[in-house]
Amino acid sequence: MTTLERTFFLLLIACLLLSIYFLQPILTPFLVGMGLAYLGDPLVDRLEAMGAGRTTGVFLVFLVFLILITGSLLILFPIIAKEIGALIRDIPRAIILLQESTSPFLMANFGIDPFDLNLDELKVKLASNWQQAGGIAGQLLTRVTASSFVLLTTLANLALIPVVAFYLLRDWDILMAKIREMIPRDVEPVTVRLVTECDEVLSAFLRGQLLIMFILGCIYAVGLYFVGLDLAFLIGMLAGLASIVPYLGFIVGIIAAAFAAMFQYHDLIHLVYVAIVFGVGQLLEGTVLTPLLVGDRIGLHPVAVIFSVLAGGQLFGFVGVLLALPVAAVIMVFIRHLHDRYKESEYYSLQATDAYMTELTIAEIERNQQQTSVSEAADESEPKQLDK
Repeated sequence: MTTLERTFFLLLIACLLLSIYFLQPILTPFLVGMGLAYLGDPLVDRLEAMGAGRTTGVFLVFLVFLILITGSLLILFPIIAKEIGALIRDIPRAIILLQESTSPFLMANFGIDPFDLNLDELKVKLASNWQQAGGIAGQLLTRVTASSFVLLTTLANLALIPVVAFYLLRDWDILMAKIREMIPRDVEPVTVRLVTECDEVLSAFLRGQLLIMFILGCIYAVGLYFVGLDLAFLIGMLAGLASIVPYLGFIVGIIAAAFAAMFQYHDLIHLVYVAIVFGVGQLLEGTVLTPLLVGDRIGLHPVAVIFSVLAGGQLFGFVGVLLALPVAAVIMVFIRHLHDRYKESEYYSLQATDAYMTELTIAEIERNQQQTSVSEAADESEPKQLDK
């Protein structure tokens, strides 16, 4: 590959990254659809091997997904609706608890009472500042309109996901073959080997992580149910879904469960029970689930995992948080490849040779110094023997 071609490919990659950065608000349905197509492709390939056509296999996979999702909603929706209703009923009691516990603390330490609201004074201020109130109303109307637009956009994106996933899944093998044909012939073997390794890492990680999310959600929900929380299932599923980002599910779940336990029981013993539930879940995740279902597929240190998630969120928002670990897994494949190439390079061999020669030189110098010391000691002892 010539210098001009390398420059062209680098510019192409830079343009691609800039496009992703500027188009990230509309990329979510395409990324989710691509992820679903990637996860469903092995199932469609198996159906093809059994004699089904590609389109028929895609329809069957989508039908199975639809049955699973519909069945889950039919089972989960009544439970979630019941728990949300209980949460709404508990809001007045939670406000009373805050008034009895938080207000005295804030008044004693900061002189602030968040529940001391004088409605008459508020009316007078609104009447005397009607223009400002009108401006606030206009801002609220603008925000409500913007929220409605965001809601419509979100619904459109959700409807777009299965369409994108269907067409990508149907043409997945064709797209992969076209992409492989575009790879320069001189680097095609190495590129295919690296892409295959990335595919193995990503598939094992994604499927394993989805199973871990589901199992953790069940563990947290069942554990909180035995603790007696009214919101056990809702908090457990929320913590399981948040577990797609390492440590986030544990943090979100234990905070939400602690607040729910305080509002429901007003004691500390149930906080201990909540801590035990999430501690057991975290212990099982670290010692059993992750080694068994994911293993050391990524090879990242926990500090590197946290940095990857934070960097993804800083650069690309929520999409970056979701893609942080898969991208980190791919980057680790290339880093291992570069490390192996470096170990095989002449530069590393020269360094090793120089280091070996330096060690030999130091050893030779030390040996010469020892021989010199022995000779000097012998020379000093000879005159004494002559004097005797």
